[in-house]
Amino acid sequence: MPMPAKGPRLYLRKRKGRRPTWVIKDTGQPEYSTGTEDRGQAEAILAECIERKHRARGPVHAEGMTCGDALAIYGEEHAPHVVDSERIAYAIQALLPYWGGQAVSAVKGATCRRYAAMRPVQASTTRRELGTLSAALNYCVKEGYLLTAPPVTLPEKPETSQRAMTRGEVARLLWAARRSPTSLISSCALYTGTRRDAVLGLRLSGPSMVGGWFDLDAGVMYRCGEGERVTKKRRTPVKLPRQLLAHAIRWDRMGYTWAVEFRGARVASIKTAWRNVVSAADLGRRPTPHTLKHTAIIWAVRGGADKTELAEFFATSMKTIEDTYWHHSPKSQAGAVKAMEG
Repeated sequence: MPMPAKGPRLYLRKRKGRRPTWVIKDTGQPEYSTGTEDRGQAEAILAECIERKHRARGPVHAEGMTCGDALAIYGEEHAPHVVDSERIAYAIQALLPYWGGQAVSAVKGATCRRYAAMRPVQASTTRRELGTLSAALNYCVKEGYLLTAPPVTLPEKPETSQRAMTRGEVARLLWAARRSPTSLISSCALYTGTRRDAVLGLRLSGPSMVGGWFDLDAGVMYRCGEGERVTKKRRTPVKLPRQLLAHAIRWDRMGYTWAVEFRGARVASIKTAWRNVVSAADLGRRPTPHTLKHTAIIWAVRGGADKTELAEFFATSMKTIEDTYWHHSPKSQAGAVKAMEG
């Protein structure tokens, strides 16, 4: 009588002249190295291996897959190939305690609203998290893991704050940021409406494969690097206003390589620096870096800029310009106002 298969298990492989390494052995399968001699790390890799082995191979009905499995597939297969993989990881981490053990068939309006009610965060954050769940389910359908995906009910999209910063507030913020890494973040956001992450990747002179760059001779800022993947967050080139171009030329002559750097190295995050600058400016409110982009668009709209040029300059969709900002324009409803005044 044949011996029963032992299943996946750990084995400490020792070789002469090499460090011992934990490997995973499984009946009928080639030996798989975990690449570590740490037992705890090896056990975590073994657990993932067992989970993958028992995961359904072909497309299953919604009752046959848990939301946790769908999120794991999405996180392992899709997330590593997108620009903002950390955002997906944070969303999955938040979703798992509630959704992890529930079948996909449990996704319906009532359970989505219950999840939104129990999350002690802003509605916009919950909306992004549930959007990740929806994307994971749709990915599993597309890749043949799941037959159908139920719709995920999202919270209502919160209204965009219509409050732009005043010129006095902006002046105080820029003065507080003059010796901080946030200085150029603030300038780029105000003069071009460029998003924070795009500014953090900017080189001051010369093309870059990892981020955008300034063409100081032509007076153009390329928001996207030559080797970067194109995403939904549009990063079209933008003509530099003379004030920002003068700043960039000065920074370049001072020997800086990156638009935002500290001790010669590119800055990866400005959370702490931004918080300190906002506190020092004492504005009576706590604007985010995106508030500057919002303010820049409103100022441009109030200045009478054309819709098409606004969308191109700020790398923002025409729909967003029309729905969120156009009522600030002196051209908005101008004909109707003239008719009523007549």
